[in-house]
Amino acid sequence: MEHTDFEENGIINAYQWPAAGDKARLAGLRENAISFRNRDKIVFIKGLCAGLFEMHQRVRGVANAMTDPFIYPANSDLLIGKIADLKIEFWESALAELNGLVDIVGEGDDYGTQQSQLISPEHFREYYKPHFKRVLNYIKQKAPEVKLMFHSCGNVRPVIPDLIEIGVDILNPVHINSSGMEPTQLKKDFGDSVVFWGGGVDTQKILPSGTVKEVADDVKRNIGALAPGGGFVFCTVHNIQSEVPPENIMAMWNTLQEFGKY
Repeated sequence: MEHTDFEENGIINAYQWPAAGDKARLAGLRENAISFRNRDKIVFIKGLCAGLFEMHQRVRGVANAMTDPFIYPANSDLLIGKIADLKIEFWESALAELNGLVDIVGEGDDYGTQQSQLISPEHFREYYKPHFKRVLNYIKQKAPEVKLMFHSCGNVRPVIPDLIEIGVDILNPVHINSSGMEPTQLKKDFGDSVVFWGGGVDTQKILPSGTVKEVADDVKRNIGALAPGGGFVFCTVHNIQSEVPPENIMAMWNTLQEFGKY
């Protein structure tokens, strides 16, 4: 849809959308969930696709996604709404299939950069937040017992209150080396309202390039900031890459074992 006339009436409904609720997508899902439960493991399921903002970019291209809401507000809203509808269609099938076997549901959308946000908080609130609220409300309506995790990289501090407002229980990955994401302040401001899943060690500089002592110190510092009072699941800020020295991974692990228990 990137190179189409986006002003055209009916273009959203005419697009060939996938069957998001197709049962074939769920093959083996219930059996796997039962297997995890039988081993006393948490059952965590993520959604059909990336978030509304990310999918807007994939369907329309990055440049168009940034300008569509201002140039073509009607079709832009219809597109975002359609993606939300597909998510709801998926969750309708998935939650029915799991029928009480899921503990955590994962959704997300990458709004942050190292310094700020890819779109303004006002832009998020006007165009994306209402549709994400529909999705999360639907999940909670169908499975009120689940906890909702929301993944968003980078500096998302300005929209954390919005995410909490629409039902997010868990924030990931807690990008502590981004501007505005200092862990002590995050815990002070939002620790009573949301669980922090991540932020355990910096994966951009310290884990791949630091000394063993620097890794251990970073882990201790972040546990000290985020763990008091509960509401913290230790995890690296992001994926551990192949160039990370094994001794640094073990320093992280050993420090967690020493200081990461309630």
